[in-house]
Amino acid sequence: MEHIHEVREELRGPAKALREEIPEVMRAFGGLSAAAMVEGELSVATKELIALAIAITRECDGCVAAHARGAARVGVTRRQVAEMAGVAILMNGGPGTVWGPRALAAFDQVLAERDS
Repeated sequence: MEHIHEVREELRGPAKALREEIPEVMRAFGGLSAAAMVEGELSVATKELIALAIAITRECDGCVAAHARGAARVGVTRRQVAEMAGVAILMNGGPGTVWGPRALAAFDQVLAERDS
């Protein structure tokens, strides 16, 4: 995976341009995200792991970057990310063996930056 910051920077400009064109849609998506990612019967950590698994399935670098960062922020462990990637591999086959490691590498980058 590209460095997590490169992915975020690559997407920043186009996201801003789209937000300027359809601000209501982007605000609504932000609200949906905020509403979905709160503590409930599922912890935020579990929700971030689910989102990261879906990011692997959808092969979405921007999603991997965002949810690897989110997972690290809420205390998800490297082992939890690795086990989640194992489930994603089970459910996705070959593509999971490519995107699972990408998710773990993104998570490792976030941890390395946070700990440095």
